[in-house]
Amino acid sequence: MEFIKTYWLTALKALLTLAFGFAGFSKLTGDASMVQTFETIGWGQWFRYVAGIVEIGSVILLWVPRLQWVGAGLLVCTMGCAILFHIFVLGPTFVPALVLGILCAIVLYFHRPQAA
Repeated sequence: MEFIKTYWLTALKALLTLAFGFAGFSKLTGDASMVQTFETIGWGQWFRYVAGIVEIGSVILLWVPRLQWVGAGLLVCTMGCAILFHIFVLGPTFVPALVLGILCAIVLYFHRPQAA
């Protein structure tokens, strides 16, 4: 049973790595849709860079033993903020952020013993 849990957790982390790696890379390279999104938020483009660095850094931490809970926790917080920005500023398209946030929370749950 432990093998199955480890297999699915690894697959989930790989999926999150692809999703957040792509998103972080898009933010850091100045993809036009990301620039427009952060322009709409109104906090300036520095916030886009911070979000991209947090996403890329968190993806790296997902694979570092004893720090996986930190990476997952940062991604949960990032998706929580994304949901709030979608609800209050960007419009009602928060479902993808919600799904990613739940997947990150699952990873955080299984890595919670590392936090002790």
